[in-house]
Amino acid sequence: MPRVDADLKLDFKDVLFRPKRSSLRSRSEVDLARTFTFRNSKQTYHGIPIIAANMDTTGTFEMARVLSKHTLFTAMQKHYSLDDWKTFAANHPECLEHIAASSGSGKADLERLTEILEAIPAIKYICLDVANGYSEHFVEFVKTVRQKFPNHTIMAGNVVTGEMVEELILGGADIIKVGIGPGSVCTTRIKTGVGYPQLSAVIECADSAHGLKGHIISDGGCSCPGDVAKAFGAGADFVMMGGMLAGHDQCLGEVVEKDGKKVKLFYGMSSDTAMKKYVGGVAEYRASEGRTVEVPYRGDVEDTIRDILGGLRSTCTYVGAAKLKELSRRTTFIRSDTHTHTHTLTIYYTHICTRTLKICVRTNSS
Repeated sequence: MPRVDADLKLDFKDVLFRPKRSSLRSRSEVDLARTFTFRNSKQTYHGIPIIAANMDTTGTFEMARVLSKHTLFTAMQKHYSLDDWKTFAANHPECLEHIAASSGSGKADLERLTEILEAIPAIKYICLDVANGYSEHFVEFVKTVRQKFPNHTIMAGNVVTGEMVEELILGGADIIKVGIGPGSVCTTRIKTGVGYPQLSAVIECADSAHGLKGHIISDGGCSCPGDVAKAFGAGADFVMMGGMLAGHDQCLGEVVEKDGKKVKLFYGMSSDTAMKKYVGGVAEYRASEGRTVEVPYRGDVEDTIRDILGGLRSTCTYVGAAKLKELSRRTTFIRSDTHTHTHTLTIYYTHICTRTLKICVRTNSS
């Protein structure tokens, strides 16, 4: 018989932070940098844990050049050639500590990844990205990559449940990408009916990962700086974004004028556009699970980065977190029921230890 999980599940749009007393006098006092040592690679990371998604239009060398100046991270799109990589590494070696080489889970993907990592030893991060991280094949692929590259930090996903987070970490991954369907150009939920509200996915997956000394990336669902803050408040170690970084000079694609307005293309990596570009089209046995959209041209990504980081610092001042590390411990999320005036449902997420979240529900009747 089908099973229905009736527990409350929430998205970023369903909650707000409750402000708290703070001793901070200025946003400038907030430290957004984090330092992590990863479970399997034993590698130490230091930087602001925001990642440009490994999509064609955002996971670019040009994006990495700008983001790395702010110690932000870029997961590179997987279709750059070895020569492209060598040229970039030679001209911009300072960026290499803040980028990951991306790969799918096929034999050709592994061969391409191996070529890149052997040619450029300074790259220490690998992003293994598939739409469905639940397949046994993917788990075995993660184990293969871990065996082949024991000292590299492996990001792997995407999944949305704690048990799969644990399996991937035990299989050799260090950082698990969490999110199925929340992306602005992802149509997985529409085409398949599969998904999980992103805020709840982050809370539950972070709890599972941290119990094994692993880490997670909240991947998708952020449409504004407040959503980025909510992901960190829910327990994410990193936040990955695509749509928020789309449309800039550093994104792949030409600026075109349409109806008097400048736009750039932004598309999901399972879209018709991406599959026609790289594999000749959508195979007859599958459906496209991504959109192609025109986004307003937004100029240099520097302004957007400052806006995101400024919003995140402001969140920290509202809840009294002097460091990004403290944000989840200072977070109380409030959910207001907009469909009725008779009840307000408040959800409290309180850390009861460094790795565990307790969820309490209080209903007030008016």
